[in-house]
Amino acid sequence: MTRRLAEVARKVGVSEATVSRVLNGKPGVSDSTRAAVLTALDVLGYERPSQLRGERARLVGLVLPELQNPIFPAFAEVVGGALALRGLTPVLCTQTTGGVSEADYVSLLLQQHVSGVVFAGGFYAQADAPHDHYRLLAERNLPVVLINAAIEHLGFPQVSCDDAVAVEQAWRHLVSLGHERIGLVLGPLDHVPSSRKLAAAHEVAKASGLELPDERVEHAMFSQAGGQAAAGRLLERGVTGVICASDVLALGVVRGVRRRGLRVPQDVSVVGYDDSAFMNCADPPLTTVRQPIEAMGRAAVQLLTARIDGKHVPADELLFEPELVVRGSTAPVR
Repeated sequence: MTRRLAEVARKVGVSEATVSRVLNGKPGVSDSTRAAVLTALDVLGYERPSQLRGERARLVGLVLPELQNPIFPAFAEVVGGALALRGLTPVLCTQTTGGVSEADYVSLLLQQHVSGVVFAGGFYAQADAPHDHYRLLAERNLPVVLINAAIEHLGFPQVSCDDAVAVEQAWRHLVSLGHERIGLVLGPLDHVPSSRKLAAAHEVAKASGLELPDERVEHAMFSQAGGQAAAGRLLERGVTGVICASDVLALGVVRGVRRRGLRVPQDVSVVGYDDSAFMNCADPPLTTVRQPIEAMGRAAVQLLTARIDGKHVPADELLFEPELVVRGSTAPVR
């Protein structure tokens, strides 16, 4: 405690007694000095006393990897609305190619003295990506919640859709339609949710008496172009059904099938993941596994506000069960 008083006093240029009065909520300190002491606590990485935590800005960072994939604006809408109901204002931070990085956004949010941060997709889902900015948040003891499959040992509460259940639902659906040569289009090799989906696919394939050789598993960037390229390779290997790690990848696979002169679902069945906006308007309407975005977003905000209020929140992962939505992109095998 004495060391903390001394460090903050030196940083602000006031006496330790003045710092002590601020920390204990005593009168006799100007508003500007009081604000400077609280800011110095944040900058030096010290946790504010519980009675002063509410004096952080009523802002919450909402960090998204992109907005082109409809799933991320959907999460932003749910999380932003839930925060607003609690008197908190979301600060939307979206990464751009060659622009502001996730780590840069974290630095900016710390400068704004936000009350907490929600990440919906990001580097924490990639095992080989840099994670120093997450450790910085942990060192500052800032409330943080991660949505969808974090790497281990970051120490933050997590809210995720159950990847294993999602793949099991999609696989069993295709098997029920008579498909045996099923392929997967997943995200990059170090993408944790995709790794979970792959492990689950091997398990359910074995349980259903089928094989999932490596040649029927493709990794791609989360884009239509990535899905289209992966589809071409899988079709050469004779697949009749494809399970994708996102709706965007699935739309790319549909395009790739058509480029080969084949039809969906008459020749190849395609299953997406997310049930993001307008998938029921695709041609054909996309069979997909729906993430419970509303429930997940609300849960993330509940965990975050509990942390902001100083309550203990275990660094566990809450798993939410998805739902298979059958539409026109799947049909019995020919």
